[in-house]
Amino acid sequence: LIPLCHPLALSSVKIELALAPERNAVEIEATCRLKGRTGVEMEALTAVSVAALTIYDMVKAVDRSMVIGEIRLVHKSGGKSGTWEAAE
Repeated sequence: LIPLCHPLALSSVKIELALAPERNAVEIEATCRLKGRTGVEMEALTAVSVAALTIYDMVKAVDRSMVIGEIRLVHKSGGKSGTWEAAE
């Protein structure tokens, strides 16, 4: 889905959805793992984007004004750059 992005042999992908009724929202978190020494953050960000678009497609008949937003990297470990955590 990402032009010029190298294909990776992922060993696992996990997507978690959590309802946030106080904000009328669904929170989506993806965890991607592989054995190689390269990062998988693009694959995780793509997984979240595709999951959000799928949810939009399933419920657009109820509310076409939905907004998909704030897709960001929260945590990364391993690879050449080591561990990184987003500031809360």
